[in-house]
Amino acid sequence: MGPVPAEYKKAVPEGLRGEIKEYSYPVWNYLNSSGQLVTDQDISSEEAGRETVQGEPIEKKCKVYLPAGYDENDQRKYNVLYLLHGIGGNRNEWLGDNGKVDGNYVICNILDNLIANGEIEPLIVVFPEGRSCEDWENRAMSIGQINVLGFYYFDYELRYDLIPFIEANFNTYANIEDESPAAIADNRQHRAIAGLSMGGMQALNLTFGGYRFEGFTPTVPTPGMQDLFAYVGAFSNAPTTSAGEILGANIAASGYVTDLLYLTCGTSDGTAYSSYETAINGLSEAAGENLHHLYKVLIRGGQHNFDVWNNGAYNFVRLCFGKLEGSEKTVVETTLNEF
Repeated sequence: MGPVPAEYKKAVPEGLRGEIKEYSYPVWNYLNSSGQLVTDQDISSEEAGRETVQGEPIEKKCKVYLPAGYDENDQRKYNVLYLLHGIGGNRNEWLGDNGKVDGNYVICNILDNLIANGEIEPLIVVFPEGRSCEDWENRAMSIGQINVLGFYYFDYELRYDLIPFIEANFNTYANIEDESPAAIADNRQHRAIAGLSMGGMQALNLTFGGYRFEGFTPTVPTPGMQDLFAYVGAFSNAPTTSAGEILGANIAASGYVTDLLYLTCGTSDGTAYSSYETAINGLSEAAGENLHHLYKVLIRGGQHNFDVWNNGAYNFVRLCFGKLEGSEKTVVETTLNEF
C-alpha cells in the first residue's frame, strides 16, 4: 500500500504498451426524455421507482484498454475492470482528463507498468459512459436533470447491455450468458468495478443495494449487483452515497462474499470527505463475515483530483482478482502522505 511510483506514470517500451479502442454497443435499458425507464427486461415500476416502458435501443460508446499482446483470435482469457467516471466526466475522463506522460495516457502507463513488472495479470479495462439515458452525451452538472438521474440507473445497462457486450466480444473469463450457480460464483471472481466521485457512488450504491436519488432525495433501493462483482472500489465517493450501515447490511444479507472493498479519499477533499466518512461509518460491523477485505485509505492533504484517484486505481487493481488470500475478515485502515 503506497503512492504510485513516479516511474509508473511514465510509458513503458512500445512493445509492452496496451492500446485504447472505442466501441459502440446497443443499450436497451435507459431513461428516456420523460424520465421513464425503457427496458427489455421484466422490471416493475415499483422496483425502478418510475414507470417502465418498452422502446427502441440507443447506441452508446465506451473506451476499452486492451493489454499488450491482446489478440482476439488467441485463447487466453482476461479479467475485466469497469472504471467509472465522475459527474462532469465521460468515457475519456480517466484517459485524456487524467493527462499524458511520454505521449501516453497516465492511467495506461500505470496499467502497463503493473503488467510489465508482473504485479498484476494482463487485464481488460472498460471506461463506460455512466449516464444511462437518451441524453448520455450531456456532461452538464444540472442536479435533477435526466442526464444526472441516469447515473442512478446505470446498473440495468451494466447487467443487461454492457457486460453482455464485453463478454461476447472479448476474451474474458466471465460469461454472463451462463446463469448456473457455479458459473455465477466463478464469473464474479473475474470482474471488478470502481470509480471516482460520482462513479465511486455508483460502485457502492449500485453494487450493494444503496438508494437511487432524484436530486439529493433518495427514492428506491437498487437490486444490487453482488452476483456480478467480487471486487469494488470507490475513490472520493460522491455525496449521494448511501450510509455504511445500509451498504453493510445489504452485503450481509446477500448470498455472496465481497472479497475486496477499497475506499479512499483525501482529507482536504471538500466535495467527498464527508460522504467517504458516511460510507465507512458502521459498514464493516454491518457487513459481517460477507466482507473479507476492507481497505480504508486516507490521503493526508489530498483533494478531489487525480492524485488521489490514480493512487486508488493503482492500489485497488493490485489487490483484485485473487491476490488477497484467506477468508478471515481483514480491515486495513491507513493514512498516506499527499504526493
